[in-house]
Amino acid sequence: MDGSGAPKRPPHITVNSGSGGNLIESMRSASSASSVPGTPGASRNLLTSTTRPGTARTHTGQSSLYATPEIAASAEMLLPPAKARGPRPYSDFDNSSRNVSGMSSRRTSFDSESASRDSRYSPFASPFDDSRAPSRAGSDDDNVNTQTVSEKYNIMPSAGLLLFPEDVEKDDWLHNPGPNDNDREKCDIFTKRGMTNVGGLMFVTVGLLVLFIAYPILTAVKAVAPPRTECEINANCLTDQAPAMKNLKLTLIDPATPDAERTRTNKDGKTLKLVFSDEFNTAGRTFYDGDDPYFQGVDIWYGVTQDMEWYDPDAVSTGNGTLNLKMDAFQSHNLNYRSGMLQSWNKLCFKGGRLEASISLPGRGDTQGFWPGFWAMGNLGRPGYPATTDGLWPYSYWDKCDAGITANQSAPDGISLLPGMRLPACTCAGEDHPTPGKSRSAPEIDALEASSGFIGPGQYDLAVGTASQSFQAAPFDIFYQPDYEYLEIYDKQITGMNVYRGGPYQEALSAVTWLNNEWYDGAAYQKYGFEYTPGSTGNIDWFVGDQYTYKMDHRALRPNGNIGQRITPEEPMTIIANFGMSMSFAQVFLPNLAKLMPATMRIDYIRIYQDPDAISVSCDPPGYATTPYIKKHAAVYNNPNLTLWSQTGNTWPKNTLVNGCSA
Repeated sequence: MDGSGAPKRPPHITVNSGSGGNLIESMRSASSASSVPGTPGASRNLLTSTTRPGTARTHTGQSSLYATPEIAASAEMLLPPAKARGPRPYSDFDNSSRNVSGMSSRRTSFDSESASRDSRYSPFASPFDDSRAPSRAGSDDDNVNTQTVSEKYNIMPSAGLLLFPEDVEKDDWLHNPGPNDNDREKCDIFTKRGMTNVGGLMFVTVGLLVLFIAYPILTAVKAVAPPRTECEINANCLTDQAPAMKNLKLTLIDPATPDAERTRTNKDGKTLKLVFSDEFNTAGRTFYDGDDPYFQGVDIWYGVTQDMEWYDPDAVSTGNGTLNLKMDAFQSHNLNYRSGMLQSWNKLCFKGGRLEASISLPGRGDTQGFWPGFWAMGNLGRPGYPATTDGLWPYSYWDKCDAGITANQSAPDGISLLPGMRLPACTCAGEDHPTPGKSRSAPEIDALEASSGFIGPGQYDLAVGTASQSFQAAPFDIFYQPDYEYLEIYDKQITGMNVYRGGPYQEALSAVTWLNNEWYDGAAYQKYGFEYTPGSTGNIDWFVGDQYTYKMDHRALRPNGNIGQRITPEEPMTIIANFGMSMSFAQVFLPNLAKLMPATMRIDYIRIYQDPDAISVSCDPPGYATTPYIKKHAAVYNNPNLTLWSQTGNTWPKNTLVNGCSA
């Protein structure tokens, strides 16, 4: 402070002002230096305490900041003058030495009455800047506001920063050079964030390459390259190089089948091995086409027997450990009843052995009209699709050609109305035949066709359930009478030959067995089935429960008259279970049956046993393939409305006996 008590301000230094104004004042000695109020911290001393050449020190009683007459002008400039004169930018200045100027850029208006004109201490001021324009430098009009808009908003970097690097903007690292800059600016990708960034970039890059390069290439190559075999296109394809039933979803033997039930002893004392079983223990199974690997519920009207119901897959299901076929008075397809038929056609076939099922019959044993069945038929004929069975059912003939293969058996007496055998062994060369040289057909063996009857003559008040078990044969014996000397009834008290022996469409070798009326409506179950050996010397044995009912020896169908040997089926057989109702089978008493509806046929299991030395669970056994022929005529096998082969657009194969061609 001077003698007047006023605080002393630091001197002005003009650096390259270009105007010759008051720029530099001699620095005071270190011993007399003092801080100016309002500027915290020490003032900078650019020079030593000695007087610089060309500069005189002048003492005055006043310390006005802009008192230029009292300060000698500098004869030297620290930096070269600027080549162009323009608006001078603010320069950075230490916040600690700032005065809040009345002309601060933070003000919303200019105020000429401001108490301070020290615009040098504005936000970007430098100790070497004069806030006034060069033309006004050195003037004493201190009370005039000379701040311009360009000065107020000028944010150019401060020139004085090079001289005073400690004057930095706290929010601008670009103007804060330091010795650790290199360390701070090093790029290290081996960090968690770096690896995440690089990994994400690589993932996106690979994804784009796969999407726009790899995927189009793979698609194009797949479209061009053909599969090696036809079966690579169709998963259901069967060839001689692939084992039968390759596309299995389940094992042939149900794991739920008890170990004690995995063998059976046949009528001749030979032990048979379990080769297929379905225990139906899984509830909620459905049998629409494709739902099950072995069975299908059909959606047809069984017109060949003029049934009164429509077979609907919705009527076939599993529950409570059984397969359930439900009959109810539900109108469908202009029929008043709906029921279910389950088939294994072209899915599960077997040749030889023992077919067995445990069944609780529907309704009541003393009420007639229901027609539940469990049977098998050759795979070349599809039940309920009449065009497929035309000329095939119920033939089972030897590999010779005689009158038995001709239409009506060449008999004018009407014993047969069959069209003749469509696929005999003597078809002409080049004709449509699955295995030329062999007689092919769709034979039928019935394990069960249930009805009711009266035990004694004249008794009409106490009916008892019955089971008809049959072999349907063609061509026919005279008067449909086989050689009964070779048909054996095991217990005549409960089994007798069926009075129905056949008609113009079939010859029936059939026996009827009395049943227990407790084996109905889920109250109890009983086993029904048959055992057979294929071929011209084969036999068939039927059973109910553990008791065999009767036997058909192959000699019962030996050559007779102008027809030859009917054989035990060589064809691969499929399984059918159905719950029907038809006046063609038995008298239907609808008022009595209405009280029992809805009625359910329950099947606890279906099993197949075979000789371990002759196992054949295939629809294409050696010499008797069926699937290629079915595939060739797929449209016929999937159209139940075609009733005759002539409606299919295919010709009836010619044979050497009728057409005189060569085989």
